Amino acid sequence: MDITPVESKRALKEFIEFPYHLYHDDPLWVPPLRSEQRAQFDPKKNPMLAHCKTQLFLVKDGWRVIGRCSAFIDHLAVDYWGEPIGLFGSFECIENSEAAFLLLNAARDWLVSRGMKAMRGPWSFASQEWGLEVEGGERQPVILAPHNPTWYGEVFEQFGLAKAMDLLAYLADMKTGYTMPERYLTLTERIQSRYKVTVRPVNMDDLEKDVMTIVDVSNRSICDNWGYYPVTEEEARAMARDLKQIVNPDALLIAENSQGEPIGFGLSLPDVNMLLKGMNGRLFPFGWLKLLFGMKNISQYRMWALGVIPEYQGKAIDTLLYKATHDALKKVLVTMEINYVLENNDRMNNALMKLGVKPIRRYRVYEMPFHSNSSE
Repeated sequence: MDITPVESKRALKEFIEFPYHLYHDDPLWVPPLRSEQRAQFDPKKNPMLAHCKTQLFLVKDGWRVIGRCSAFIDHLAVDYWGEPIGLFGSFECIENSEAAFLLLNAARDWLVSRGMKAMRGPWSFASQEWGLEVEGGERQPVILAPHNPTWYGEVFEQFGLAKAMDLLAYLADMKTGYTMPERYLTLTERIQSRYKVTVRPVNMDDLEKDVMTIVDVSNRSICDNWGYYPVTEEEARAMARDLKQIVNPDALLIAENSQGEPIGFGLSLPDVNMLLKGMNGRLFPFGWLKLLFGMKNISQYRMWALGVIPEYQGKAIDTLLYKATHDALKKVLVTMEINYVLENNDRMNNALMKLGVKPIRRYRVYEMPFHSNSSE
């Protein structure tokens, strides 16, 4: 077995293609669009890479690729956290601990040589796509969420990585009778009356402006959350371009106070994984038709993000956003996966449990400190 850095177009293609071979017989894996995967590693198309220094690795057995991993330093994150924490991600490997250790060692040594004091991951080059699925892997993954074999966590721990944070996911399934508890319907009426808060959908004619508003509220509302660092203006623009292709505006909500100032948001996305299944990552020749005609019929969603600015936290504005989302989608009886919530976010986890949603998944982000002999 040999570990090699990705330094050519051919090697990058092997890196991107490897999961399509690895998961070929996994009935739950949803092949992402190859074009989207290529864009994720292209600095011209992924603005996140503008503040990252990256290195991709392959492990081969002869000519055959048997694993891959990325190591990177996100300078925006390092500056915001005030800690030299490097990141690793894109980890995929056949079930072979020797190959897995070669990849993790390569990532660690690369980060050590560039002054990092710890390694955290799995961490993606896509916004907020973090963690390893450690519970709930018997369900098909939703949009922008990982899916992996259970043995990854075991080999991570054998290598020396330990839990840094768990991320939780919940399910509200209207098809099987979920409705918001009556007391919350009454509560939201009182909240709107007391604080004069209104909730509106995004304006598709000026989506970029509303996405910039959402990003600004997000940067203000979750700035103290573990793992958070600011989203740049260029990333916000890219997000608006991407969302325009799939978004249901009724599920992208902005809460405003009596002065019309934005104070919160709720962002729920149609789960396009329902359509991507069976396309093998390709839009052509017929995949684009499946997307075009299937989007309006999607009945599964992921609540991807929700935030309320500090001045309005503790006033149940989050419940108001949950209700508005529920009301917007109840006509089609959607299955909503709320994915994810930080394990230590007691306020949101408690609110969700009171809303009667069901815990269904757990993702884990790992971390390990580097010692002086890490690269020896």
